Amino acid sequence: MEISCVTRTSAAEDQTAMMFVALELSKSRWLVAVYSPIADKISCHGIAGGDSSALLALIGRYRRQAEEHLKRPIRVFSCYEAGYDGFWLHRLLRANGIENHVMDPASLPVDRRARRVKTDRVDLDALLRALMAWRRGEPQVCRMVRVPSLEEEDRRRQTRERARLIRERTQHINRIKGLLMTQGIRTFMPAPRDWRERLAKLHTGDGRDIPRALKAEIERECERLQLVMDMIRKVEAERDAAHDNAGQVGMLTRLSGIAAISAHVLVNEVFYRAFANRREVAAYCGLTSSPYNSGAMIRDQGISRAGNRRARSTAVELAWLWLRYQPESRLSRWFHERVGQTRGRFKRIMIVALARKLMVALWCYLATGIVPEGAAVKA
Repeated sequence: MEISCVTRTSAAEDQTAMMFVALELSKSRWLVAVYSPIADKISCHGIAGGDSSALLALIGRYRRQAEEHLKRPIRVFSCYEAGYDGFWLHRLLRANGIENHVMDPASLPVDRRARRVKTDRVDLDALLRALMAWRRGEPQVCRMVRVPSLEEEDRRRQTRERARLIRERTQHINRIKGLLMTQGIRTFMPAPRDWRERLAKLHTGDGRDIPRALKAEIERECERLQLVMDMIRKVEAERDAAHDNAGQVGMLTRLSGIAAISAHVLVNEVFYRAFANRREVAAYCGLTSSPYNSGAMIRDQGISRAGNRRARSTAVELAWLWLRYQPESRLSRWFHERVGQTRGRFKRIMIVALARKLMVALWCYLATGIVPEGAAVKA
């Protein structure tokens, strides 16, 4: 999820009549709060979940009433919290002339009492008032999500699907090995395609044949494993056949230590968008510090982890690979000068710092074409 903090309004916008709409979305019911410029109150309505036609009709009715009363056009601003509904509703509202925003729910301030009142109506009022304050030019009241384009959102599917399939493959392999371990079999590899012939020749640790029900269960697990591996190969073939962002992927894979898989993840998750400075790059990956400074208590709480978790995990993995394959680079020397022979927790902390510097260096490399200092380039 990407956060945008651009909230400035011009003097001309301040004089424009505006109507505000907030949506509380659920599977069965949508709550809609409307603040019209001709009424000094918030009206709340309920419609069936997913009924976008009723939502557009409701907003259109309030807009026509305000335009007839004020004799001038009305700008409609709406918002809803980022969640399971995704961005289809955002695109629909934008296509119908409604300036919609998707709000980061974690950025909304909440009551810190031990037992705070929480209802859909209370949340809806807070959402609407946050939108109104954000439009007035108060950027700290909440944060809005940067909605990706359809092409950008679709490109992520392949790398994310592959990651899920890899986890599923590991689960099947561990399950098969665990079942065989209970019978004293330790060397069976379920991934090769000749697993059926090798399974038929196996015997338990005490020389018996594998029990019938257990063998049938292992065969089904192996069949599922082969299906998952076929899916992984298909996803990788589709990814390699696509030429979207091929230039950025090619630039990253020129550097030793960065393979095609990590390059695709970084391009699809991070470097497809523009950043204003290095702080935005680090914040998007959740690699910025979280200081706690109150009264006499001063300490660092570690990295924020508030950004893209896929980008953050890939950055940390690349930091370890960078030390191995780019030992003469400036970043590797920086790391070794501070860590030396130290092991344990301090080294793990410093690898996260190296990951932050590496992401900034790769961002500069893709933007300017200047190779990071001392980095080796593949032939």
